[in-house]
Amino acid sequence: MARPATKTELLDASKKQFEHLFKEIETLGADAKQGNFPFEDRDRNIRDVFIHLHEWHNMMETWYKVGMSGEKPAIPKEGYTFKMLPALNLEIWKAYQDTDLEHAERLLKESHLRMTELIRAHTDEELFTKRYYPWTNTTSLGSYFISSTSSHYDWAIKKIKKYKRELARLS
Repeated sequence: MARPATKTELLDASKKQFEHLFKEIETLGADAKQGNFPFEDRDRNIRDVFIHLHEWHNMMETWYKVGMSGEKPAIPKEGYTFKMLPALNLEIWKAYQDTDLEHAERLLKESHLRMTELIRAHTDEELFTKRYYPWTNTTSLGSYFISSTSSHYDWAIKKIKKYKRELARLS
């Protein structure tokens, strides 16, 4: 899939990848949906994948609110640098271990809708002009949205496909 370069392409890519993720999961049986991945990974199950995506939506929303208010957001999160992403992602994982799959799915669907609304609120120029907003540094607002939606959904789809391949291999 080509990297989105317009608002329409970004909305379409986000929607398509989000729907693709859920179509991959729909093909799993009830036990597999609740089961743990049979491979070593930080994310041990579908719930963990959902929560990871949800929390990155939340962080994007925070960056957006802080940045649009004229302040400089802490990206990726206060106390973390991008070199510290494994620790940040582990913190996210730990924070949601008592969350069930249905709740995680609901959280993800709600935060996806919020991302969609934020994208819709902008023009192509606002989304894809580098440095249009000072807080995005050398990149564009659209790049942040791509990273937190369609590209991240692609990561999740690959993880679910790996899970499905492992289940098939083990059966």
